[in-house]
Amino acid sequence: MAHLPSRLHHTAYVTKDMEATRHFYEDILGLPLVATWCESDELFGKLRTYCHCFFGIADGGALAFFQFANKEDEELFVPDIPATPFVHLALKVEAEFQAEVETRIKAAGLEATYVLEHGYCRSVYVVDPNGMTVEFTLDDPRAPAGDAARKAKAHDELKRWLAGDHTNNNNFRSEEAA
Repeated sequence: MAHLPSRLHHTAYVTKDMEATRHFYEDILGLPLVATWCESDELFGKLRTYCHCFFGIADGGALAFFQFANKEDEELFVPDIPATPFVHLALKVEAEFQAEVETRIKAAGLEATYVLEHGYCRSVYVVDPNGMTVEFTLDDPRAPAGDAARKAKAHDELKRWLAGDHTNNNNFRSEEAA
């Protein structure tokens, strides 16, 4: 089998307001703007001009956003992103960064949409200027000890779920309930 990808290079979204997006990701969340590419390409039968900004994360990957010069292109490519916890981008963070993000969100006059204690991780969610939900995930220090066992059981657990057995298998939450 070929090697797996080494890391996420970037994930890309379209924005209607690049400055509001930059302010949110760089000034509020602290993700540095690491590249801005201004380009024109023949795409889908038409010359399209856009700006492509990348906000860096620690592993060298980035969150990227496109803004089109032409409003017709923007209308064509800007998706309708529902503000739901089930459509989101999740970033793994350390405790210090998660606390800092919560402080920065409050200082900017925003509120985290919610905080969820999954047991195996603690998640802080906030909605960006584009309507996209961003999650900052702090893994429980006990979680990695079970990684190999979870990987070994992943297909069996999926088959069980698909067969209709929806029993909780989150032993972290089971421990909390006990």
